Amino acid sequence: MSINCIAVDDEPAALELIASYIQQTPYLHLAGSYNNAISALKKIHENPSLSLIFLDIRMADLSGIELARIIGQSDKKKNVRIIFTTAYDQYALEGFKVDALDYLVKPFSYVDFSKAAEKAKDYFYMYENSLQSATFETRLAQDQRPYIYLKVEHQLVKTDVDDILYIEGLKDYVKVYLRSTEKPLLTLTSLKRLQEKLPAEMFLRLHRSFIVATAAIKSANKTSVQINDITIPVSEQFKEDFNNFLNKWVL
Repeated sequence: MSINCIAVDDEPAALELIASYIQQTPYLHLAGSYNNAISALKKIHENPSLSLIFLDIRMADLSGIELARIIGQSDKKKNVRIIFTTAYDQYALEGFKVDALDYLVKPFSYVDFSKAAEKAKDYFYMYENSLQSATFETRLAQDQRPYIYLKVEHQLVKTDVDDILYIEGLKDYVKVYLRSTEKPLLTLTSLKRLQEKLPAEMFLRLHRSFIVATAAIKSANKTSVQINDITIPVSEQFKEDFNNFLNKWVL
């Protein structure tokens, strides 16, 4: 495996060090070094094979966090992953919110760098061999049940789609409730993004805070559904989709 990557840092010494670390790592290929985010953004759009960015956060004109958000909004670049490199550890939460693979605080050694690089290697190995055409999580195969990978506490957890009962949105996080365990999985993403990864024929958005597995619905009325002992409301925004679902199945 060879991972095409770039380094972005406005400090020349830091940029040179990161570039040298990349060149010392057999499975990383340095596609370019940039001292500002705007120049890097042009390269990112021009290079379809680019997969990984070692990115400083505090830079003039455009910060690393802002660059990460721009990349995350591009459908063509959704699988470009980021490892932040910064002297300021207070940005760790912001880095997690933009789905960074890791967060290196300067000064860091090659040992620290290689641990982050290994995490990227594991991610892309999983992506290429298990997820194939999915942008992040979903794969459907004829001989296997559909599943997704959820980022839970800095690792990807394989979750069978038909094990999901319902999903609850909590600001920047979602809780995924499962048949197989009482404790839900907590992952940093949005309901909208997670819904895009789920098989549309198996799930229904009922509320700005809830997605339900249609197979898990035990009973329903005009304003709510029952899943086990949990009542989930149906909001006006999603009532049309809910009524279409009922009309399809009710005799």
